[in-house]
Amino acid sequence: MARYVTTDIHGCLRTLRRALEEVVQFTPRDELYVLGDYVNKGPDSKGVLDYLMQLQAHGLAVHCLRGNHDQELLDAAQGRTAALWASASDREQTLRSFGVPTAAAIPEVYIRWLEALPYEVELPDFVLVHAGYDFRQPPEQMRRDYHTMMNIKHFTFDASRLQGKRLVHGHVPTPSAHAKQLAQTHAQVLRLDTGCVYRHNPELAQLSVLNLDTYMLQQVPNCELPYPIARRPA
Repeated sequence: MARYVTTDIHGCLRTLRRALEEVVQFTPRDELYVLGDYVNKGPDSKGVLDYLMQLQAHGLAVHCLRGNHDQELLDAAQGRTAALWASASDREQTLRSFGVPTAAAIPEVYIRWLEALPYEVELPDFVLVHAGYDFRQPPEQMRRDYHTMMNIKHFTFDASRLQGKRLVHGHVPTPSAHAKQLAQTHAQVLRLDTGCVYRHNPELAQLSVLNLDTYMLQQVPNCELPYPIARRPA
């Protein structure tokens, strides 16, 4: 049995499938934790959700957390935000993948799945979250601050507030070489978002999958068919 973590798929279904099926060769004996951001930016948001839901339906141990882009899509579908819930190109690609004209028309099965996503997972040796925590807050409060847990980009880590456990998160695109260095040194904070969706950025454009038991970090290059996305500023 192995425990794997990945994050920030952003509609890159081909890359996700290659990572799980060909690279790590995920089996029914393993566990997979996905730290959110399944949708937006990339070409096949619906396909990513379908794939993860299918793995779960087949009884595989696939545990999915909620990211800020998943929350944005959910809010838009349920009428809690204005029409401009993402950039114009993001909205067009995401809605095209679902075959609908507006977020409100996304089928209910996807909305229910998104609504059920937790914000964090605590393991005996790791805490997993999409973005991180505001460690200035009291421990109980910081772990109920869901907006921060999905959106924070900068924080000062305090291991005592997680009972000494390591933190694994995504959200902030991190150069692939740096993410690998963090894994190799068994850092207290492991950043796994290596910007898979940013196919024009050579320092990114990788989907990282971490084995929590061995700290082996495997990186799979973006293998999607061409899709519109800007180069991310360094």
